[in-house]
Amino acid sequence: MAGKLGSSKRLGDDYLSLHGRVIEELRQAILSRRLKPGERLVEGRLADELGVSRNPVREAIRVLESEGLVEVTARRGASVITMSDEEARETVEVRALLEGQNARLAARRREESIIKRIAAVLKQGNEAVAGRRYDLLPDLNQQFHHELAEAGRNRVLADLLKRLRERTAMLFSPTDPVRQARTWDEHAAILRAIIAGDERAAATLAAEHVMRAGADFLSSLHVPDEEASLEAASAKYGLPSGSRVDQTATKPARRNPERAGTRRRKAGS
Repeated sequence: MAGKLGSSKRLGDDYLSLHGRVIEELRQAILSRRLKPGERLVEGRLADELGVSRNPVREAIRVLESEGLVEVTARRGASVITMSDEEARETVEVRALLEGQNARLAARRREESIIKRIAAVLKQGNEAVAGRRYDLLPDLNQQFHHELAEAGRNRVLADLLKRLRERTAMLFSPTDPVRQARTWDEHAAILRAIIAGDERAAATLAAEHVMRAGADFLSSLHVPDEEASLEAASAKYGLPSGSRVDQTATKPARRNPERAGTRRRKAGS
């Protein structure tokens, strides 16, 4: 009897596979922004669209909540997570720091099998950009950074990066074709530094890549520029405006020609 059960496909396999597919479908819908930030996730409607019962949808929402992609409140129920500019900036800063360290480790280890996998994903990404298959890029971008995390060969760091990638995935899914092309150019530069074993360059390029993507996202939120923020703060506390302070602080001191000439004569005597 045990041999017979062991040779057949377990019912639980289909159950787990179904739940896994629902989770992945909803995750990709959020990352690709087919489901918008703040959009409510109604179990019945999603179940109808996916052709499943409510149970796997409910389980998927719980999983995505744990990943930071969904929030559940008593009033609204489940909805796609929204991120303020402050939360985005703080998260991007942490991810940039960790991505830089991971790239440094990848350049130090230079494991050939993983580098080949990264190069394969890079090729697919460049082909998708060239073919204007922008729908493929969010998933390929996730694959690239997953393989990059593997190249660091640090399981703790890879786990932290996985959580941060999931939390910031919406920030790193640009729709602008120019930005898409630049993203994959930056990926190529990171990989070249890793192959060359240049730890410092790899770390710098990886961190700058994350910060640049974060800056693009923040600019889309119309974040006030630094000068405007300084003006507002100056007005609040009754201080001179930033421009006036800067002018007086940075203006070089005028030299007295007569004194300068006297010093030169004394030095020459």
